[in-house]
Amino acid sequence: MSVIVTGGDGYLGWPTALRIATRTDDRVVLVDNFARREWVEEVGSVSATPIADIDDRLAAAVEVHGLDNLSFVEADLTDRAEVDKLLQIHEPGTIIHTAAQPSAPYSQINGERANYTQHNNLQATRNLLFGLHENDMTETHFVETTTTGVYGAPEFPIPEGGATMENDGERDEVPFPAMAGSWYHLTKSHDAANMRLAHQQFDIPISDVRTAIVYGTETEETRADDRLNTRFDFDYYFGTVTHRFCAQAVAGYPVTVYGKGEQRKPFVSLEDAVEGLAQLALTDPDERPDDHVVYNQVTRAISIVEIANTISEVGEAYDLDVAVEHFENPRDEDETHKMEIENDRYADLIGGQSQTFEEAVDDILDTLIQYDDRVKAHEDRFLPGVLEE
Repeated sequence: MSVIVTGGDGYLGWPTALRIATRTDDRVVLVDNFARREWVEEVGSVSATPIADIDDRLAAAVEVHGLDNLSFVEADLTDRAEVDKLLQIHEPGTIIHTAAQPSAPYSQINGERANYTQHNNLQATRNLLFGLHENDMTETHFVETTTTGVYGAPEFPIPEGGATMENDGERDEVPFPAMAGSWYHLTKSHDAANMRLAHQQFDIPISDVRTAIVYGTETEETRADDRLNTRFDFDYYFGTVTHRFCAQAVAGYPVTVYGKGEQRKPFVSLEDAVEGLAQLALTDPDERPDDHVVYNQVTRAISIVEIANTISEVGEAYDLDVAVEHFENPRDEDETHKMEIENDRYADLIGGQSQTFEEAVDDILDTLIQYDDRVKAHEDRFLPGVLEE
């Protein structure tokens, strides 16, 4: 048996594969088509942390951690024939599916990129699910990182999974309604529905890991050698809010808060996200639920203005004079929304939060200062504008 990690060249997939490989003698197969590198180049940006090519990454994993159980397959998961070949050769006991076009802003640029995002993400997931079914591998544990963005921003606490619906005095548990706010987020809503159907029809054990906004530059495994860096995007299209704010601080820019910035969003550190996926990958098949399980991969909700103020405060230790400025919000959102989201199941999986937000910000700033030349050379990518025509 092996573990397949799709998106194995990516921000989350690469450190997850390293974590899994350190804890098992089973083969860990990374799968990617390097599209993320191309998308970021397309919008005129780079990863702040230099990323080695995959051969150098694997060589470093052997040299530094002794991980001779890692291998790599270049494949396009939207090609069904390639997926069948992948499954038939490697016969995975678990698939950790992190491969996707992950950017809401990129998916919103125009119709071409919306179509690309939906085709790429949905086709890959369907191919994997039907590949398991039609190759008689329905005992394989299928784990996908969807997103907490499928929930939208309801005014009530978000459950970890389904919802209770009541009509004419009758109550029942139903899937949480798709309330996504972008063409990207809607792909994950559809993936969630397709995984539920695949479980019902094919009996595939499914873990739908609804990933919050991930922040951080390193994990225990990647910090051992620069060749093991995971990527760190900071541009408007692929840089998440914490990463973009930290890059602005290092470049000497004011941190740009849209509107009041009092709205809270769900977050999880890279370390805690990787740990949860590793736990799911390594659970003994006899002990894991033979079921469809939803995890809210989140450790806490944080307001946008709190993120900015924390970066400003932590930045003082690095002699960074970080100004926090408020700009007109280009997004249609409630700037005071106080999100509440349940996460007991995920907290139990990882044993609680391993790193505070302040500690993670300190890590990020320490890393970015080492590569501030790369950030400053692409500081024009902090704000939207490229590819809008």
